[in-house]
Amino acid sequence: MLRSREGVHLATAVVDVSRQASGRARDGAPMADVRIDGVTKEFGPVTAVDEMTLEIASGEFYSLLGPSGCGKTTTLRMIAGFEQPTRGEIFLAGQPVAGVPPYRRNVNTVFQHYALFPHMDVAQNVGYGLRQRGTAKAEEARRVGEALDLVRLSGYGTRRTWELSGGQQQRVALARALVNHPTVLLLDEPLGALDLKLRKEMQLELKALQREVGITFVYVTHDQEEALTMSDVIVVMNHGRIQQLGGPTELYERPVNLFVSNFIGVSNSMPGRFVELGPDQVAIVETDRGLRLRGRVTDPEARPVLGATVTVATRPERLTVLPGGVSDPAGPGEVDVPGRIHQGTYLGDQTEYRVSTDLAGELIVRRQNAAGVGSGEGVGPGDPVVVRWHEEANLILVG
Repeated sequence: MLRSREGVHLATAVVDVSRQASGRARDGAPMADVRIDGVTKEFGPVTAVDEMTLEIASGEFYSLLGPSGCGKTTTLRMIAGFEQPTRGEIFLAGQPVAGVPPYRRNVNTVFQHYALFPHMDVAQNVGYGLRQRGTAKAEEARRVGEALDLVRLSGYGTRRTWELSGGQQQRVALARALVNHPTVLLLDEPLGALDLKLRKEMQLELKALQREVGITFVYVTHDQEEALTMSDVIVVMNHGRIQQLGGPTELYERPVNLFVSNFIGVSNSMPGRFVELGPDQVAIVETDRGLRLRGRVTDPEARPVLGATVTVATRPERLTVLPGGVSDPAGPGEVDVPGRIHQGTYLGDQTEYRVSTDLAGELIVRRQNAAGVGSGEGVGPGDPVVVRWHEEANLILVG
C-alpha cells in the first residue's frame, strides 16, 4: 500500500464526488471546486483552523500561505479527507463530503516526500492508482503516456525512480496524481526537498502545467516567493484564520495589516497614531518618532478612530538613498529623512542598504544595480545619507 510520511493512503480510487454536467450551481453562477463553510478544526485544546470560510474557483491556482502552525496543511488535509472538521462543512463540486473517505473524493495529493515505489519503473508508479481501480491495461497505458507527456517525461516509462534526479522524481509524482483526472490537485510543500535553482525552475513548470491541464491546484507553502510566482489567488493564514486573500499584486501592494505586510515581502514599519482620514482612504499619521506622514489606508473597510494606533509601511524598493550633501530639495509629496548607513550588501542585481535614522528608526533601502556597477551610489557604511521616498509609497495599516 502506498503511504505518505503521515501514513495516509495516497491513491485515489473510485470517483464519488463529481462536477455537475453544466459546471454551474443551480442559480447559474460558476461552481466553486472547493467550498469551506465555517470550518473549525481542533486538536484537543489547540484550534488549528478557526471558523474558516473560503471558496476556491474552478481552474485557478490557489496557494495557502503562512508560517508553520498557521493551519494551512490542516486545511489541505480536511479537503483531502485525511482529517474531519470539528465544526463546519466542506463541499467538493457543490456536494458535501462529510464522512466521504479520501479514496472516494475526486482529489489527489502530492506531498514533499513523493513516496515512489523503488521496485516499480516510472510507468508502473504513474499507473498505480489506475490499476487499483481496475482500469484496462490498454487504457492504463494510454493515460500513463498522456500523463508522462504532460510532465515532459516521455520515454522515461521503463526507468527506475532511483535513476532519476529530484526534479524528475517530482514530475513522476505529479504525473501519478494527474493520471486519475482529479477535479482538484492538492500540493503540500512539494518543492521543499529540492535545491534553490531546481525549485525555481519547478515553480514555473508547475504554473505552466496547471494552465495546460486547467484543473484547480491548491498549494500549501510557507515560501512567499513561491506563492507570488505561481498563484492566481493567495490565501494568507495565521493562527488558523485567513488574514487576507487576493492576487499577488494586490497582497504585495495593498496588504491589509502588519502581518501580511511583513510576510509578503519586506516592509519598513513606522508605528504611530491616526490623526486624520480624508477622501479615498487617504490618512495622516503622526509616527512615534515625530514624522507626520500621509498615505492610503489599505483596508477599504477600516475606519480608524482619532488617536488609534496604526503603522505606516513602505517597501524598500520604493525608497532612494542619496549622499548626505545632496542639494536637490524634496519635491511635492516627497519625504526626506537624514541618517547614516550602517550596512550595505551587494546582492547581484541590487544593493540593500540599512540606514540608521532618528526619525524613522532603521530603514531598509533596495535599489537595482546598473550593468557592471556595484552599489553605484558612492556611499557605504558610516556615510551620512538622506533617505527619500514619495508619500504614495506609504501604506497605512490598521491592526
